[in-house]
Amino acid sequence: MDASLQQVADPTLAEMGKNLKEAMTMLEDTQRRTEEENGKKLLSGDIPGPLQGSGQDMASILQLVQNLMHGDEDEEPPSTRIQNIGEQGHIALLGHSLGAYISTLDKEKLRKLTTRILSDTTLWLCRIFRYENGCAYFHEEEREGLAKICRLAIHSRYEDFVVDGFNVLYNKKPVIYLSAAARPGLGQYLCNQLGLPFPCLSRVPCNTMFGSQHQMDVALLEKLIKDDIERGKLPLLLVANAGTAAVGHTDKIGRLKELCEQYGMWLHVEGVNLATLALGYVSSSVLAATKCDSMTLTLGPWLGLPAVPAVTLYKHDDPALTLVAGLTSNKPADKLRALPLWLSLQYLGLDGIVERIKHACQLSQRLQESLKKVNHIKILVEGELSSPVVVFGFFQGPPGSDPVPKAVSPPNMAPPAVGRERNSCDALNRWLGEQLKQLAPACGLTVMDLELEGVCLRFSPVMTAAGLGTRGEDVDQLVACIRSRLPVLTCTLQLREEFKQEVTGTAGLLYVDDPTWPGVGVVRYEHANDDKNSLKPDPEGDKIHAGLLKKLNELESDLTFKMGPEYKSMKSCIYIGMASEDTDVSELVETIAVTAREIEENSRLLENMTEVVRKGIQEAQVQLQKANEERLLEEGVLRQIPVVGSVLNWFSPVQPSQKGRTFNLTAGSLESTEHTYVYKVQGTGVTPPQTPSGTRTKPRLPGQKPFKRSLRGSDAVSETSSVSHIEELEKMEQLTGEPGQEGPEAHRPAAQPGAPTPQEAEQTGTFQDRAQRPEGDRPQMRSPGSRDLRFAQPVSSHL
Repeated sequence: MDASLQQVADPTLAEMGKNLKEAMTMLEDTQRRTEEENGKKLLSGDIPGPLQGSGQDMASILQLVQNLMHGDEDEEPPSTRIQNIGEQGHIALLGHSLGAYISTLDKEKLRKLTTRILSDTTLWLCRIFRYENGCAYFHEEEREGLAKICRLAIHSRYEDFVVDGFNVLYNKKPVIYLSAAARPGLGQYLCNQLGLPFPCLSRVPCNTMFGSQHQMDVALLEKLIKDDIERGKLPLLLVANAGTAAVGHTDKIGRLKELCEQYGMWLHVEGVNLATLALGYVSSSVLAATKCDSMTLTLGPWLGLPAVPAVTLYKHDDPALTLVAGLTSNKPADKLRALPLWLSLQYLGLDGIVERIKHACQLSQRLQESLKKVNHIKILVEGELSSPVVVFGFFQGPPGSDPVPKAVSPPNMAPPAVGRERNSCDALNRWLGEQLKQLAPACGLTVMDLELEGVCLRFSPVMTAAGLGTRGEDVDQLVACIRSRLPVLTCTLQLREEFKQEVTGTAGLLYVDDPTWPGVGVVRYEHANDDKNSLKPDPEGDKIHAGLLKKLNELESDLTFKMGPEYKSMKSCIYIGMASEDTDVSELVETIAVTAREIEENSRLLENMTEVVRKGIQEAQVQLQKANEERLLEEGVLRQIPVVGSVLNWFSPVQPSQKGRTFNLTAGSLESTEHTYVYKVQGTGVTPPQTPSGTRTKPRLPGQKPFKRSLRGSDAVSETSSVSHIEELEKMEQLTGEPGQEGPEAHRPAAQPGAPTPQEAEQTGTFQDRAQRPEGDRPQMRSPGSRDLRFAQPVSSHL
């Protein structure tokens, strides 16, 4: 490209092309940024600052643009990152820079150049898409062209509109007819742009009995037109679809054209299937669009061209009305809108344009043929051979069977059951769509919710293939990803009923029927203070479920766990994700129940600990005060006088007795410290029972994750290691499987008759050891880490 730029006579054009190439290289080459540069992100990079007085060079400005474009890539999902455009994209972007340069020419040269650009582009598009003797209007907003066409239709049907304005419309209200399958928001946009009330829109339903359920009902449209004429309204314009926004179906444009000619209406056609007009073979339903009054083409997505305008082709003989409607303009800047498309069409050529559209249609056919061979995958919208859009989804049922109709329930199935089945299928398709968008991003799948079919997946390569660079290998990868996710979907459906039965039969657990969750199921733990009939938030339950979620995620299993509000309630629940065939549902449910019960007991113990300690301190203070009063009565009043008490104590000393109270946290009782001070040893007290384990540890083979069935007898265990693994598993089951024996205490040998118990032997050895020590070496206080609180009476000082 550098050599070709050197042949350009105008140095400004050559310099512009060179600068654009360098700028695009700098902006797109994000791989050159090192990790060190990534670590030097300024916190104030997104904060606007003052304009520098000295100015900046081009490299610094482009570097700032690059940082703003790619600065948050680590935080955003990969699907939102900017796409790497090719050289044809550079040509389209060059058109915007070239348009600014051309606008600086003198008026005569500018008029000649803009007229040539506009006429060439219009001629090329009309020939490529078989629209003879048409005019073109270039616009940035896709719906703007239709709004201008509506203005043209109003000026054509209302001759006095320029003079009388909306008074003419008030006497005879115009009506714009839209299909029920039109893209959302189109009617509201037209009314806002034209200043018309919403009653000027008429929504035409689609077929219900014959034909596609995504095509406009022609008979019902004719009935609506007759009714509007009888009410004194004027049928103005009809918007037909050559490829609906959802499923890509084409209306009966030929029949609609006859109806419009009969009642003097304007026919406008839009849709993705208009791109097939550039191919050698075109279906008759799409070919009929060449006879319409106007059509809108979105060449940017079709050809993978960024920042090119949409085009509305129309036929009209009065240039004055087109000028008033805004379809034509005498301003050179408005004509320069076609410059990026003028450059791009010349760069691609006719063969390149046809090849891109043909490649997209071949990708669609390739996916259709592949999906027909996949079980449990159904192409939901069929019967439209000319459409390059594929709509498919997962359905419940045996291979080869048709999915249950969504709108009409079978006679042997109640409507709630049909609704539950549809919600379940919608949730699974939504999960499948999110998985496929991550695994096969080059295919550009879209998850959408249709009124009749429910949630399904759409593959529209005409709109995405040129921009994403989709190839046939990407379609094969998409089919392979679908096959790899089907076992997870079918196993999850099979395990749902088993999970429900296990939860129902487990005390303390409540099964929550949430049809919008695609996983195995939803469960809630019912604690002691849980109000089952209340739908209000439960803070205690939220705390327990949060701890349960943390424990389950720490197990590092293949299952995913989430916490959220219950379906149609505010209480917290545990949502369990998709499962595989070897998932042990019984172990999963038992682990959830045992763990939640342990969390509840621990939380209750911590909550009661403060109250227990507070009451123990109060009781100890009362007893110590009572003991102090008893000591005063026993010693007498004279001993309390400083001088007299010292003399009396010298003649008749009193044996001091150290009495105190100790609080046993384990037993929750208040005990005396007399045993400690007399025998110089800490009392054992009541031996607390062993705390049961929170989770039932099931013996597992090496490498086996939690909630997985045993691999015994399967091919996953090799012949050399299976015997040792099985023997080890049997030994562990013998050690831990006997009832009433837990931990190493259960396997100690039985004590002989008359022999001291281990506690007595240990205590005897302690007394013997301490008897041999000097008086000063004997311990006077309890050992650190003791779970007792001691409140000792202070000893009176003697003079």
